Amino acid sequence: MPRPAKNRLVNSPPVYCDFKPCGTRGRDLGKVDLSIDEFEAIRLADLEGMDHETAAASMNISRPTFSRLIEKARRKIAEFLMEGKHLKINGGNIHFKKNIFKCNSCGEISRQCMRKEFTDCPNCKSSDVTNIASEMGHGNCCRTETKEPL
Repeated sequence: MPRPAKNRLVNSPPVYCDFKPCGTRGRDLGKVDLSIDEFEAIRLADLEGMDHETAAASMNISRPTFSRLIEKARRKIAEFLMEGKHLKINGGNIHFKKNIFKCNSCGEISRQCMRKEFTDCPNCKSSDVTNIASEMGHGNCCRTETKEPL
């Protein structure tokens, strides 16, 4: 029996999770699912420029696991770009370090430590905010799993 997958630490949830070529209906396209941990691997290696060892430590996984993750993610992104498919970012064995809240009144995006409570928009003081992590099925689990300071 295989060992259960270890949860990977992800800095914060993606703000945008759904991509497709312009001018084409999504239902007419093939679909590519990119997991949130694959998304994080791309962010760390390709956007932040981290080496595999440092990025793996940031995600709390081994370097070989990170290398497999980044290879899989790059293949999926290439498929999305070259074949014009619908890319959806979701799922994976993850815990967030930080959360993102989006104000539905003014559009302000706020990043907060996962362990801090957030109720009102710092820009317009509206309480009509969307908790991005909870929309992805995370919240209390990430608060207890991450060791980020308050």
